[in-house]
Amino acid sequence: MLRRKERRRQALRERAFPDAWREFLRRSVPLYRRLLPEDREELHGHIQVFLDEKHFEGAGGLELTEPMVLVIIAQAALLLLHRPTDYFPKLSSILVYPSEYAVQHEVVNEAGFVDEVDELRVGESWQLGTLVLSWDEIERDLLGGRRNVVLHEFAHQIDAENGEMNGAPILVDPDLQRRWADAMSDAYERLVDATKRRQRTLIDPYGATNPAEFFAVATETLFLASVELARAEPDLYAVLRDYYRLDPARW
Repeated sequence: MLRRKERRRQALRERAFPDAWREFLRRSVPLYRRLLPEDREELHGHIQVFLDEKHFEGAGGLELTEPMVLVIIAQAALLLLHRPTDYFPKLSSILVYPSEYAVQHEVVNEAGFVDEVDELRVGESWQLGTLVLSWDEIERDLLGGRRNVVLHEFAHQIDAENGEMNGAPILVDPDLQRRWADAMSDAYERLVDATKRRQRTLIDPYGATNPAEFFAVATETLFLASVELARAEPDLYAVLRDYYRLDPARW
């Protein structure tokens, strides 16, 4: 069964990638433009598999188009380059809202009673099955800056492959395993301390929420502020570079 699935995926990766898609991604996705030519070719293959295996759906009245799906997949598949991959195996569907959306959850008020409140979100990644995105946020991210909701939420999916979102994805390289915990925990603690002191940080303060959010935010920073991250947090940059097998500071 596994051999059949891999043969099917290999056939999809070898399928001709439409020239119109290449040109669209070159114009629309800054990270795609930065890639080395050979990395783009590998990315094209991953996009073909992704299109075949995952279900995309518009929500809240959004009409999801092929170009919109390509923008999402091209950024998500960056996280799969140069590594053996099962293509986010716990993820089956991607739900896209036109803008931020409300999620109802329970909070305990000062009197000790439980209130239901609406929280506005631009993305979330469920441990099993579904990932949710806001198209407005995706478009804003394409204009520049150090935030990328697609990279962030798909990093959560990678994190969840070991059974829980805890900031520690599956690490097969023993040397990387040894370096990972120290580099990630040290950088996380520095961010937590700087956030408490209300100091300006390269890494988004949201990463101080917990180790899972730190991993997702650090992944964004790796791709969006790579040179600055390599200078400010060389050990963190090194373990992320070695995990993703990409060196964006050299692009």
